[in-house]
Amino acid sequence: MPWNPEIYNKFKNIRYQPFYDLIDLIEDNGKMKSIDLGCGTGEQTYILSEKFESASFIGIDSSEEMLAKSQNLQNDRLQFKLGTTEDIIASKQKWDLIFSNAALQWSDNHKVLFSDLINLVEKNGQFAVQMPVQPDNVLNKILLELVQEEPYTTYLKGWKRESPVLSMDEYAQILFNGGLQNIQIMQKVYPIIADDAQQLLDFISGSTLVPYMERLSEEQQQTFIKEYKKRIENAFPKFPAIYAFKRILLYGKKK
Repeated sequence: MPWNPEIYNKFKNIRYQPFYDLIDLIEDNGKMKSIDLGCGTGEQTYILSEKFESASFIGIDSSEEMLAKSQNLQNDRLQFKLGTTEDIIASKQKWDLIFSNAALQWSDNHKVLFSDLINLVEKNGQFAVQMPVQPDNVLNKILLELVQEEPYTTYLKGWKRESPVLSMDEYAQILFNGGLQNIQIMQKVYPIIADDAQQLLDFISGSTLVPYMERLSEEQQQTFIKEYKKRIENAFPKFPAIYAFKRILLYGKKK
């Protein structure tokens, strides 16, 4: 089950507000050499390039399906490439702005990962990242519990993905150790008002649910989704319901 841009963008408005909140933290330092890690369809990278008119941008994503949507957005200051965050770290290339919106939660070992990324920030460069706080979000908790039960443990051959997202205190220490100043770290709730359980299921189907569906047969997927939806209904017994979706925003500037 590859990434599906249509499903992902079904909740575009919900996904865009934290993006705008994150870019509001960034200073316009002119001709910045910038990278967007996990750029998806490239629409947000394009908005970044329009806001920072003198900067150049490269959008990186590991999904060919997502990047296929970005090709008509390219111009002299904006390019897109297939690749991973780990590829960028391995290249050791430095940047005036490292930006990532709702993507780094897919990379493991954040203590090492974030230190390595901050090392790639140039002097006077900026680091701006936003991620869902998966360990605290209800849909993620329900999902992690479910995949550790039978028959789903057998279906998945014991595979599960526990979130690598750390605490605010841990990120503060990593940013400080990396030499960043003007550090801003905040957790914010972006509420989703859902009319029914299917709407919440659709929301997570475009992101966190994808790697689980990739590992299940079509029949297993149907069984899994049916049970997952039932548990969402139990967690939200009355609709419309508010889903208090938490995200963490991180910013710092290297002096």
